Amino acid sequence: MNSNSPTFILYFFLVFFVIIYCVQYIWDYRKIKKKKTDTIMITSYVIKKFKLNKNKINYKKELKWMCLINSFIISGVGTFVSSIDTYIFLQLGIGFVLLFLLIYALYEIYGRHLKKLQRRDE
Repeated sequence: MNSNSPTFILYFFLVFFVIIYCVQYIWDYRKIKKKKTDTIMITSYVIKKFKLNKNKINYKKELKWMCLINSFIISGVGTFVSSIDTYIFLQLGIGFVLLFLLIYALYEIYGRHLKKLQRRDE
């Protein structure tokens, strides 16, 4: 199987996605179990940006979504950048820009969704 074939890229993405999801879920779940929810960086970012109420967030439920988003971002950027045949500095630049664009876009959507849920519950 050629490393530039679409099936290889898809399998690479899926394997990378599952590994990152499992590792991050276990890592953050341990933090939630120990009541260290302030150390989960992305939750504090979303809470501050969208002015959410910390006490109304079910961290165990939202952990799945955060891990899915993070896994998608990391594996998507990694797969995309590794499939490009160009200079390493260009790959790094594209990866860096794509990483920040996806983080901003996906967490903007996620934060707005949480804001809508909290308004509905009030």
